[in-house]
Amino acid sequence: MDSKHIEQLLEKYWNAETSLEEEQALHQFFNGQNVPENLKETAELFRYFEAERSRALSENFDTAVTKQIRQRQGGKVISMTNWFQIARVAAGVAVIVAAVYLIGHEVRNSSPTEITDTESDPKLAFEETKKALLMISKNFGKAQQEASKINLLNEAEQKIERKPADTAREKKVNI
Repeated sequence: MDSKHIEQLLEKYWNAETSLEEEQALHQFFNGQNVPENLKETAELFRYFEAERSRALSENFDTAVTKQIRQRQGGKVISMTNWFQIARVAAGVAVIVAAVYLIGHEVRNSSPTEITDTESDPKLAFEETKKALLMISKNFGKAQQEASKINLLNEAEQKIERKPADTAREKKVNI
C-alpha cells in the first residue's frame, strides 16, 4: 500500500472515522514487513493490539486475582450486598420507630376536646343553623344537577359503545 494512503487512513483512524474494512487494512499493513521508518512506532502499537486480542484469561483467573487481593490487603473481601440489605431493614425499623413515637406524642399531648356552645342565645343559634342548612341544601341541588350531566355523558358513552357491537352482531346474523 502507498504510505500516503496509509497516513490518510491513520488520520481517519485517530479521529474514529474508519470503517471496519479500513481498520482491517491498517492491521494487515502494520503486521507486515514493509513498514516505513516513520510509522514504526505506530506499527508497534498495532502489533500490541494484535497480541492483546489473542490473549485469553485462564480458567482460574478470578480465584487467582481474589487470592492476590487478599494477600495484599491482609484481610477478607466483604460483599456489599449484605450491607445494603441490613441498611434497608434498619431504615424500615427507623421509620416505624419514628412513626410510633410521633403518634404517641400527639396522643399524649392532645386533650379531649369539649363541645362548647358558640351561641348563648338559643334563638340565635337556631337561626344560624337554619342558614347553614339552607346553604347546604342549595349546594346539594347544584351537585345533583352536575351529577345528572355526568349521567348523560355516561349514557351517551354506553350508546356509542353498543353501536359497534350491534353492527357486528348484525353482520354475523346476515352471514
